[in-house]
Amino acid sequence: MSQQTVLVIDDERDIRELLTITLGRMDLKVDAVGTVAEARRSLGDKAYDLCFTDMRLPDGSGHEILEHIAANHPEMPVAMITAYGNVDAAVTALKAGAFDFVSKPVDIQMLRQLVRTALRLAEERRSGKAAAKAGSAGERLIGASQVMEQVRSTIGKLARNQAPVYIAGESGVGKELVARLIHEQGPRATGPFVPVNCGAIPSELMESEFFGHKKGSFTGAGSDKEGLFQAAHGGTLFLDEVAELPLHMQVKLLRAIQEKAVRPIGAREEVPVDVRILSATHKNLAALVEQGQFRQDLFYRINVIELRVPPLRERRGDVPLLANFILQGLARKDGGNPRQLSPEARQALDAYDFPGNVRELENILERATAMCDGDLIDAGDLMLPQRLPRAEATPAASNGHPPPVPAAPSPGATGDGGLDDYISNLERSAIVKALEESRYNKTAAAKKLGITFRALRYKLKKLGID
Repeated sequence: MSQQTVLVIDDERDIRELLTITLGRMDLKVDAVGTVAEARRSLGDKAYDLCFTDMRLPDGSGHEILEHIAANHPEMPVAMITAYGNVDAAVTALKAGAFDFVSKPVDIQMLRQLVRTALRLAEERRSGKAAAKAGSAGERLIGASQVMEQVRSTIGKLARNQAPVYIAGESGVGKELVARLIHEQGPRATGPFVPVNCGAIPSELMESEFFGHKKGSFTGAGSDKEGLFQAAHGGTLFLDEVAELPLHMQVKLLRAIQEKAVRPIGAREEVPVDVRILSATHKNLAALVEQGQFRQDLFYRINVIELRVPPLRERRGDVPLLANFILQGLARKDGGNPRQLSPEARQALDAYDFPGNVRELENILERATAMCDGDLIDAGDLMLPQRLPRAEATPAASNGHPPPVPAAPSPGATGDGGLDDYISNLERSAIVKALEESRYNKTAAAKKLGITFRALRYKLKKLGID
């Protein structure tokens, strides 16, 4: 295998020498130049595997280098060299297409990790592995609609760099699946993918969960524990429901992202971490920033690139494909033949708005599979909430908000089970309503009901609701 080559562009001789020595010890051949003009000549004479460029150069800027490489060498990863603490410049570079950035003074350990990741990406691009991975997205992110084709295309592009991505979308649309695909199609695919629901961690335990702790650092800390950042080292940390982070944790998270290091509770020194941050929430994060409930600086740091995942009602044509895929998966799990939907059942699904999106469709079909007699699922087996047809929908429904669920059963409708059944029905109706109003976000539903997340999970299991 031929020696891999790196182009370093920086007008500071010390930086050029440091990178040349460090990369040379990684068995890489390094060419170092100090101007945009010299860089253009070098790029015209030779093909490089990786490029480092400073932001400010005597005869131009690093953005000119980025644009030149994007136009002439699109397969080459580019890392931007930024001044310490210049987060705005780093974010701008990432938005412009930089693979990643390295801050001055250069952390050698972080630099080596960045280089290994970037060269792995360059090798994948040349060998065509990235295209093969892109094919797997269509196998799991089901849908032939134009909006889903666009989502798959965007995932492929986002997988090629290390920019933080904010995945926006309602509960149940598949934000975690999108995050996994970004991870799996990128150069960090061999590293860990660590998902965390920020709304499910008690506030007092958050710092320990994210950053770890040392033995004896607080009551109950009987041994050293690594945090989520350390667990995701070399891979991807997916912060789901990031809007649920309390303000004190937002400050600590921002520092960890900017410094690429964490300090476990009770530790004297910070631990370097190489982690790509993906985040998601069903809430309007920009609105929360305006209301002072989410830090603007953190918002800009995690929202370098935004990817919106459309709700199911915006891609109704995908429902039959999704339904067939889900039914086949249920059959494989149960070891039988896939159930089929009757024409009436398909019509009922087509008329339904799916406030809980794909997750709700999965739950509906799993329940119907268990309830139906034989291999044919009829409309009645779906047990869809009674709603007005779309043509007669209320104004609230036409604006994208689901109409109200049916009222709780009256005391005369307790059936043969007596008072226990009646109370269970009341409880079930209240929980279903809270879930639908919060678009099937269990953390938000628990808050609406005035109970803990753990209590809601218990009641869901007890009542057979999922």
